[in-house]
Amino acid sequence: MAKSKSTEGKPQEAVSQKPGAAPEQAVALPNAAAAAQAELPSSNKRGRQPGHPPRRGKKLRSILAAQKTRMAKEGTQTLKKAITLLKQVKRAKFNETVEVHMSLGVDTTQADQLIRGSVALPHGIGKSVRVAIFCQGEVQNVAKKAGADVVGGDELIKRVQDENWMDFDVALATQDMMAKVIRLGKVLGPRGLMPTPKAGTVIPNGGDVTAVVKDFKAGKVEYRTDKGGNIHAGVGKMDFEDDKLAENITVFVNQIRNAKPTGVKGNYVLSVTLAGTMTPGIAVSI
Repeated sequence: MAKSKSTEGKPQEAVSQKPGAAPEQAVALPNAAAAAQAELPSSNKRGRQPGHPPRRGKKLRSILAAQKTRMAKEGTQTLKKAITLLKQVKRAKFNETVEVHMSLGVDTTQADQLIRGSVALPHGIGKSVRVAIFCQGEVQNVAKKAGADVVGGDELIKRVQDENWMDFDVALATQDMMAKVIRLGKVLGPRGLMPTPKAGTVIPNGGDVTAVVKDFKAGKVEYRTDKGGNIHAGVGKMDFEDDKLAENITVFVNQIRNAKPTGVKGNYVLSVTLAGTMTPGIAVSI
């Protein structure tokens, strides 16, 4: 009877130890995770949150508040006065881009009300534009003489597709190359570089390659409506003369007005705002 008691006690001890081991391991794992988390650098430090810029200084906040108050008091301005006012509120040390922002009364859910195109500004946009063109045969020599920076056919398509090479600002293509260039849609499309007839970046067979290349080299601006029915474009630099800026802006706004879809009812151009890269917007009546 004593032996049976001793043998019966051993399994009970083993069983009692096994359940006890599991909680110890379960407690150890959270402790290890907590220790590893403690070793990581804290992301709660001021100005180090990913996706959030550091807090602006008191002086900068007061300057921006004063500028916004001034813009609100000034109200809608004529184009010439808006350009003068824009240069007065400039605070950045670099040569800012002058931008036009237009709010349009279009329904972007309707395909026939989407606006997209390009316009050549009379005084350019104030920066050098790298133009690439997909073409073949004798057209390549014509494009090079016109000033295209990158000219190629199948080898250029292969380079963009295999190496993800996109060291250019504008991509053009002749009509006979579009059957091959269309393969680059997933690469060029997200960057807004895919040649399309609506944007004027597809040159028809027999078209004037020289004129198209020179227009984009001089600063031909592409535009398209965003999801909110707005259009944004750079139309020059702060160091442009007032008259040249005014002419560029007028040409751009008139181009958008002339592109009014037939399905739009009511007011088409809701507002026009002029701004620099680092300045508040100024409402313009034009």
